[in-house]
Amino acid sequence: MDATTTFRTDYIPYPVTHRPEKQQLEYKPKSGEIDLGTTYKQDFNPYEVQPFTPLRPKERVHVVNAKLDTVPTYKEDFRQWEIIRRELTKPDTTYQPPATKFGNSTTFQDDFVHRGLVPRESYKPSNVAKLSDTPFEKNTSNKLSYVPHPLEARYVKPPEEYKPSSHPFHDVTTHRQDYQGLPSQSTKSCKPEPVKVASNKPFQSSTEFRDQYQHWPVSLPQMQKSVEYTSPTANMDLTTTSHSDYIKHQIQPFVSSKPFSLPAKSSRPFQGNTTMRDDFQPWVAQRQSIIRKQAELQRPSGKMEDLTTFRAHFVQHEAQPSFSFKPQNSPLHTDIPLQADTMYRTDFTPKKISMCPASFETPPGFVFENRDDQGHRFFRKMTSSDRIETPKEMVLTA
Repeated sequence: MDATTTFRTDYIPYPVTHRPEKQQLEYKPKSGEIDLGTTYKQDFNPYEVQPFTPLRPKERVHVVNAKLDTVPTYKEDFRQWEIIRRELTKPDTTYQPPATKFGNSTTFQDDFVHRGLVPRESYKPSNVAKLSDTPFEKNTSNKLSYVPHPLEARYVKPPEEYKPSSHPFHDVTTHRQDYQGLPSQSTKSCKPEPVKVASNKPFQSSTEFRDQYQHWPVSLPQMQKSVEYTSPTANMDLTTTSHSDYIKHQIQPFVSSKPFSLPAKSSRPFQGNTTMRDDFQPWVAQRQSIIRKQAELQRPSGKMEDLTTFRAHFVQHEAQPSFSFKPQNSPLHTDIPLQADTMYRTDFTPKKISMCPASFETPPGFVFENRDDQGHRFFRKMTSSDRIETPKEMVLTA
C-alpha cells in the first residue's frame, strides 16, 4: 500500500525565519518646567475662619433652696381600721369509719379464668445444610471447547547503552538570544511637592442668614401654679350596691366527711436513739499532712551568674561581603547549528502495511467452504503441502 497522501504531495516546505522585533525609541524628557496651576488655585482666595457663635440663648435652671414639706393624699385620707376576726361556721363533727368490710373484687377478677400456657408447635425448618451424594460437575463450556495453541516467543528489544554526547551542552534559550537590554535612567516622579497655601487677609464669614436675621425679644416661660389641696370634712360613705341590696339566706353549711388530721400528742419523751448513734463512736480524726518527696538537688542561695559559654567564648569579627558568582544576564550567541535529531527519528523503522483479506472478493491463500443464514462466508486457509491441517476459520461479513 502506498502511504502517500494529497497533503504530502501538495505540501511545499518554506524556510521559517524569526520575526524581527520592533525596537523601542529611547525616552528623552522634555525641557522646561511643568505648569501645575489650576483654575481652582487661581480663583480661590483663602480666608481666616472664626469659630461659630450660637445665637440661641442659654437655658436657665431655677433652683430653690427651700425644703420640700408636703403630705401625700394617701397618707392624709387613709385611716387604719380595726379588723375583727370571723368565727368559723364549720360544724364540729367526728369521722366514724364503716363497720362492714370493703369488697375489693372487680368484674375482671370475677369473670377471668386463669388457664395454663399451651406450647405451640414450631414449623420452622432446621438450619442444617443438606449435603448431596452426587459428585460436583466442574466442567464448563470454556474447558470443553477450548483448544490450546502453541504461542511464539515474544520479541524483546535489547536495551541500548547510553552514550553521552561529545559536544558541550548548549544552554542558550530564545529569550537570552533575542533579548537585548538597553541602558536607561530610572523614571522621575512628576508629582508636585505639597506646599501649604496661606494668606493674611481676614476671612469673610458673613452669610445671608446673619445679615437679614433680626433679634426678637423673648419672654420667660410662665410657670403654672398648682392648686392647694384641701381635705374633705364629711365622713366617707363606703357602702356599695352589693352591701345594700344583698339578702342573707339561712343555708345549712356543708358537712365534710373527711376526718380531721389531728396530731397525736403523747406525754412520753421522744426517744431519738438509733442503731447508728448507739454503735457509732466518734473518734478524734486529724488531717493527714501532705507527703512531700525530699529534694535531691540543693538549691543555690547566691545570685545567679547569667554568663553563658556563648558570651564568654564569642569573638566578634568584621563581616566581609560575599562575592556573587551569578553569571551576567547577557545574551549568548553561537554559530553551531541546532542538532535536531531525536531518538524517534533515528530508531523509527517503517513497517509494511498489509491489506485485510476481507476486502477481496476471493482472498488469496484461502478456499471458500460455505455460507450461513446471516450472510457470513467461511474460508479455509491453504497450506503448501498436500496434508490438510486443522482448518482455521475466519468470519467475513458479506
